[in-house]
Formats: sequence, structure tokens, C-alpha cells
Amino acid sequence: MTADMYQAQLAPYACHPAHSRGRLVREDESPTRSCFQRDRDRIVHSGAFRKLKYKTQVFIYHEGDYYRTRLTHSLEVAQIARSISRTLGLNEDLAEAVALAHDLGHTPFGHAGEIALNACMEPYGGFSHNDQALRILTRLEHRYAGFDGLNLTWEALEGVVKHNGPLLPLPDGQGLPTTIRAFQDAWDLELHTNPGAEAQVAALADDIAYNNHDIDDGLRAGLFDMDEVAELPLFGPIVREVCDRYPGLERGRLIHETVRRLIDRMATDLLTETRARLAGMKPGSAAEVRAAGRPVVAFSDRMLEEQRPLRAFLRQRMYRHYRVNREMSKCKRVVRALFQLFMDEPNCLPTQWQADLAATGGETDLTVRARLVADYIAGMTDRFALAEYSRLFDMDAKT
Repeated sequence: MTADMYQAQLAPYACHPAHSRGRLVREDESPTRSCFQRDRDRIVHSGAFRKLKYKTQVFIYHEGDYYRTRLTHSLEVAQIARSISRTLGLNEDLAEAVALAHDLGHTPFGHAGEIALNACMEPYGGFSHNDQALRILTRLEHRYAGFDGLNLTWEALEGVVKHNGPLLPLPDGQGLPTTIRAFQDAWDLELHTNPGAEAQVAALADDIAYNNHDIDDGLRAGLFDMDEVAELPLFGPIVREVCDRYPGLERGRLIHETVRRLIDRMATDLLTETRARLAGMKPGSAAEVRAAGRPVVAFSDRMLEEQRPLRAFLRQRMYRHYRVNREMSKCKRVVRALFQLFMDEPNCLPTQWQADLAATGGETDLTVRARLVADYIAGMTDRFALAEYSRLFDMDAKT
């Protein structure tokens, strides 16, 4: 299919490559790929994306080979986002790019690592994985001769930054994260508006993926059992449906069959609600989607209500399970110790990071130093962070 044929199939409210606002650093267009295909390809080939393989989703990488990592989670989100976007006539490539990039800024050890690093960074502007994703995409990836970062299109950067909704206005006393604020001054991402429909799809594909796959991983880890999950409003009817259809089905197949059917049910609900909103709002362009007073991509009220007990269950029985808490407690201590050591003794940073520190004034400016240390730690995988901790604090470890 040619690029013209592909664009002709897109809905009027989709983000059309021909109407892209372009890149901050001007580049010649590819004769074989659209601008959003190039965005996706640059993300996949980035160092930050590869490192997601060894970054925690819920379980630390060494807990087992079958649990989700940030990489497999991102791939699952991208698959769901592509399928939904195709059905709605949206730009699959842009939705995939946003889905693949949305978790690039995560620290090692998942949310526990982010909580610890944010606490360390509180005197210096704080830390958030969404802000860090933009740092990676616009500053920290050093691959191209003509620019820092990946020089993605406006639509891709807007989608990553705003995939969970507008960032302005902010509650009293809150400010924009450091990188987003600085980039906004250079290139207006229209933070007060909704993102394009493709980014909205990516955000809800994220919800579909982690709700279902965290249940799958929690069952596999033995944190709870199928009988407990069957009491939940969303899962219960599907468990009974599968058991009636396949009596005596072995546990592993029962889990997978239930999860895949729930993914389909949530995606179908999203499509039904979104089509109803599109029919009522009648957006004629991507700009009208952004200017709408509410998202055009959404779950039904009933689905939102049924998700609440599921999320509460996962929060209590999985994310706060004592086994998970113990691992996360250790991980927070690792992050805090690494941060403090590098702040106190920046000469322990690798040579290139010391050079960057000197070039940016971080030897005397603690705020600059803290941000560089946060960049170094946030870029670590779980296993690298643990190895670095051992090298720095274990007298018998090789440095």
C-alpha cells in the first residue's frame, strides 16, 4: 500500500502525516516511510528502549523470566493501541510510537525507584518518569550527528507528554516539571488541550494492558488465586463463561483464556463508547479533537465503574503485598544510596558523566549536579543498578 493510499483510509479526525507540524530540527522527509513511521523506528532503535528489557514492571527482573518487564509491557500496549487505532481509522504508526515511548523515562525498580528518586530530587525540582521520557527524547539520546535526542515530530512528543491528558492549568502550588517547562518555551505543545486521538488510544491501551497482565503475573506469582479473582465484577462473569465452555480446563489455560477475553471486552467497550462520542462531537480534524472539552476516546461509565474494584484488588493484593513490599524497600534503599553517594562524591561517576558534569557547571551547582545524577540513575536497568550498588558499597566487589 502506498503512502497516499494509506492516508486516504485515515479518518478526518486522525493525525495525517502530510499535516504534521514537523520536527524541531528540520530534516528531509523519507521517500519510503511516513514521518510517524520514522518516529516509531527511532524509538525502537534507541538505547533507552532496549534498556526497558531489564526494567521492572512489578517484579524485579531476576524474579522470573515470565513476568512482564517494561519492554514487554510497552510492546503489549503498542499491539492493543494499533488494533484499536486501525478500527477507528486513526494513524496506527503514531499510536504505536506513543505507546512504545510512554515508559522510556521509568527508573530501575518501577514505581518504587521513581518514588525514591523523586524524594531525593525534591530540593532540586523533583523527578517524574513522564518528564524524564521527554528528556530522553529531546536531550539524552546521543545517536544522531545533527541533534540531541531523537528529533521526533510535534505530534509524537505531544502524545508522550500529554497521553494522560492536558497538563495545564495545574493545581495551586504545582509547577510544570523541569524538562517539560523548558521544552514548552522552545516549542509549544499546547499543554492546555487534549492530545490527539492516537495518544488517547495509547493511554487507554496502557490501562487495558496493565490491568489484565498484572492479574496474570499476580496469579503466576501466587499472590492470590483464581477463586479470589472470580469475585471481581469484571473477571467473575468471564471466568464462569470460560468454565462453562471448557469444563475442567487446566489452570494455565483458564488464566490465559480469561485474560484474553477480558482484553477483548475492554477494547470493545472502548470502541463502542468512542464511536458514540465521535458521532456526537463530529470532529473534522485532529485539531478539533484537541480542542474538544473532553476526550473523544474513552471507556463507558459502566466499564470505569467495574474497573475500580479490580484496581483496588491489585493495589491491595499485589502492589502492596508484603513480598513485593520487601523487594521494593530494598530497591528504594539502593536508589537513595546511589543518589547520595554520587552527590557527595561525583568523582565516582563514570568518566563521561564527570566530563558532562564539568561542562555544565555541576561541579559547583548542586541543582545541575542533582539532575545529572538523576539522569544517570534513571537510565540504569535493574541489574545495572544492583551491580553498581555492589561495586560502590561491597568491599569485595570489583570496581
